[in-house]
Amino acid sequence: MTFAQGTFYVLAAATIISALGVVVVRNVVYSALLLILTLSLTGLVYLYLYADFLALVQILIYGGTVSVLLLFALMLTRPEQYRVRAHTQWPLAIIAAIVVFVVLAYQALATDWLGGRTPVLERAGPDVLGEQLFGPWAVPFEIASVVLLVALLGALILARRTEGES
Repeated sequence: MTFAQGTFYVLAAATIISALGVVVVRNVVYSALLLILTLSLTGLVYLYLYADFLALVQILIYGGTVSVLLLFALMLTRPEQYRVRAHTQWPLAIIAAIVVFVVLAYQALATDWLGGRTPVLERAGPDVLGEQLFGPWAVPFEIASVVLLVALLGALILARRTEGES
């Protein structure tokens, strides 16, 4: 194993561990901070794989904007008012997570990712990337922005309703 492979595996392991921390940690603020770390580490994985544009988008848009939106939603709502409930379905959730992981890992290993083709970025430069991003991927990109706007409005409505009730 080369040094580059070793650093990639360490970076991927840190990303997976921080993603698990998002789910396992009970404090919502710590979970949000671990989400920021996970999204930033995912951007570093993209950077390590020479996907500069995806790394920039991942770190700036998701690591920055989405995380700030999440932190605003946490600040506008009052999570200390809600009781922490004991979840009795942890064993079922763990089994379901393992099954999903096995299926996804099998699919990732069994897929011929390029199918005999050369990657888009090797065929041409930024013009092909721009055509791909703003051609077939324009609608999903805009849907993601609408979902973020709806999440922000929902957080504002929840905060206003909580202040009006007290």
